[in-house]
Amino acid sequence: MPVGWHPVTELYPAAVLWDLDGTLVDTEPYWMSAQTALIESYGGTWSHEEALDLVGSGLWRTAQTMQRHGVAMSEDAIVSLLSDQVMQQISVKVPWRPGARELLRAIREAGIPTALVTMSIGRMAEHVRSFIDFDAFDVVVSGDSVTNAKPNPEAYLLAAATLGVDPRQCVAIEDSTTGVASAAAAGVVTIGVPHMLSLADSPADALWPTLDGRGVADLVATFGEFAAQHATRARLSVEDALSSAAASADPMAAAVGATAIATAVSTAAAATPATTESATS
Repeated sequence: MPVGWHPVTELYPAAVLWDLDGTLVDTEPYWMSAQTALIESYGGTWSHEEALDLVGSGLWRTAQTMQRHGVAMSEDAIVSLLSDQVMQQISVKVPWRPGARELLRAIREAGIPTALVTMSIGRMAEHVRSFIDFDAFDVVVSGDSVTNAKPNPEAYLLAAATLGVDPRQCVAIEDSTTGVASAAAAGVVTIGVPHMLSLADSPADALWPTLDGRGVADLVATFGEFAAQHATRARLSVEDALSSAAASADPMAAAVGATAIATAVSTAAAATPATTESATS
């Protein structure tokens, strides 16, 4: 064995899945400004509280809300107009969230796959991506590439499938309750980084006040802790299924219990993180 070499066993996520608006970039004020201008152009009014209600939501939900406030445009036209206005503001100044680019770069340098999972449309996501001076994402899933917006898990499941990884082996970074709910429903270990709204009542596994100062070691530690907890919950499901099946004298109920056991065993196995052995000198 070479001098100074020793094996280090760490639990690395299969991929890190990033939200865009409010997590990587602080574009929510841009969206709110665009919404207000559009509604006021039709003689309506738009409050800060109403805008907050849309944080993390799909743009077509936003468009429907605009229509209810008197905007006489199609949903697609509203989505396109709002996106154009936000992109124009980004071109003037990209409002990076503290520590986000630095953590993203560190993740890439560590060789961990990444995906951008956003409810903004694809050209908006690519516009932000163009301002990043390194190869930031392997996959981009946008609001116009899914049928169901967050909090539905479709976007996160699609990102994991496109990367070819199990979502339960991934970490998501989100800033909104809607986004956290989406990632959690997909089985992803989820880190909430609250921005405009509290995440205290969200299903986030961990809450980080900021990404500033965070590194890959923090990400790996959080993933290791909560992936293990997910696996423990899956194993408890196995025990519950075994108990239910054993207690039942009904053949049909026993069969259902056996099916549940098989499913739970599979889930527990998949939820247990793989270990990566690395060398340091």
